[in-house]
Amino acid sequence: MAVTHSPEIHAQLLARIPSVTGRDLHEWFDALDKGPSLTRCSERSAWLADEYELSRGYAQAIVQEYVRRHRSHQPIPRQRS
Repeated sequence: MAVTHSPEIHAQLLARIPSVTGRDLHEWFDALDKGPSLTRCSERSAWLADEYELSRGYAQAIVQEYVRRHRSHQPIPRQRS
């Protein structure tokens, strides 16, 4: 059974990711692109959490946003120079 965050919690988690993890969202998306070819969101979240020692909540929020943006063909944010 997939667990998803409410839109409000999801937005709060995304806003805190850079300060909590030390990486911007685009860096996490790059890690997912370069990581193993897992098809299920739960597998991707578990891999991200284990590989980078993230909490499951943050890993899940990153994966959910990654999938959402890919499905809607939204551009991935890049860090400003």
